[in-house]
Amino acid sequence: MDPLDVVALTRRLVDVESTTGDEAAVCVMVGEELEQRGYAVTRQTVTGARVNVLATVGTPEVIFSTHMDCVPPFTPSRVEGDRIHGRGSCDAKGILVSQFAAVEAMRAAGETRVGLLFLVGEERGSDGAMIADELSRGVTRFLVNGEPTEGRLALGHRGVVRVKLHAKGRAAHSGYPHLGESAIEKLLDALQQVRAMALPIDGVLGPTQFNIGAINGGLAPNVIPPSATADLLFRIVTPYEEVLAVLEPIRPLVDIEYVYHVPSLHMATLDGFEKEVVGYTTDAPLLNAWGTRLMYGPGSIHVAHTDHESVAIADLHRAVDDYQRIARHLLAG
Repeated sequence: MDPLDVVALTRRLVDVESTTGDEAAVCVMVGEELEQRGYAVTRQTVTGARVNVLATVGTPEVIFSTHMDCVPPFTPSRVEGDRIHGRGSCDAKGILVSQFAAVEAMRAAGETRVGLLFLVGEERGSDGAMIADELSRGVTRFLVNGEPTEGRLALGHRGVVRVKLHAKGRAAHSGYPHLGESAIEKLLDALQQVRAMALPIDGVLGPTQFNIGAINGGLAPNVIPPSATADLLFRIVTPYEEVLAVLEPIRPLVDIEYVYHVPSLHMATLDGFEKEVVGYTTDAPLLNAWGTRLMYGPGSIHVAHTDHESVAIADLHRAVDDYQRIARHLLAG
């Protein structure tokens, strides 16, 4: 068959809406495209018609992986100058096509030990990655996860732990504050303590970061607030239990609700590539059974999830070459 047209296939994928939870159509398209090119395709059911797509032509030692879902809102593709625009062009449909084209080029040269794993659900909860890890055949030695790293290999990335702080007070008329207890004031005192806390630091990943993402509470300006809640997200660099332990001193003021976490991850790297720590989380920490993990991709995370998401066509073509270079190095090791 003819070589993949990287631009045309990227645009076709971008033009299929695949907001997280609604990936069925893109799963069908990707699976059929792979089968038409002679791959053995395994569809891993996640929920309903949402499936991961695993494609092989031999026994894979290296897997290229990325995700098929996108954040909303859907925007179709267009080419302006040297860039493809549209939702998912950068994160991560252009990456998917670069990986696909790299494996096609290696197949044409007789190399069949590289496979493809395209996942659903990465943008919200990584349910596809969790299913893929359960169904791993345990034969791969390396997994190269595709995310927008601007053509660099990732040294690793922070994980996350989300917690909610719940303060309880006692309602009263604001003209008689001594009859009540302000939950908002208790919550603010707790948050002030959190802002002053020494959070864990990792020598490679750097310091733990956190964001107070939402605060809710109170009934009316003339009512002492009986309840208040804050939603916090910590970008963690050590086991999440360490952050929970640091928060213990605020328990007299608030209840601490653990919501979820994704581990941080140190990744393997190779000589000959620029390297960086990325600030976002990915599927990679949940794909433990697929071997040693690396991460590389074209495009910039700074335009992902924006109304001007785009990727340079030259970066997609460079990634096709770089993915081959990475795979050959790993297979030779």
